[in-house]
Amino acid sequence: MAIKNIEIVKTEILSDNWYTLKKLTYQYTKPDGTIQQQSREAYDRGNGAAILLYNITSQTVILTRQFRIPTYINGNESGMLIEACAGL
Repeated sequence: MAIKNIEIVKTEILSDNWYTLKKLTYQYTKPDGTIQQQSREAYDRGNGAAILLYNITSQTVILTRQFRIPTYINGNESGMLIEACAGL
């Protein structure tokens, strides 16, 4: 399912050394109908892995669901990811 409220306006290759660094400009249509143009830089570093810790006492994990422009431009039709909370 593709997100209908995202339109890629421009893609620039900033670096093609160790990883490919792209600058993407896209328009995002908010639920209220307003259009916002945003730019983001995204490294294509291949796939990664994470460890998911489980709390035995409370029997819970914490996940987040959010739009990620790199996955959208690499074929994830919705661009949404469900992720373990993490950082870089």
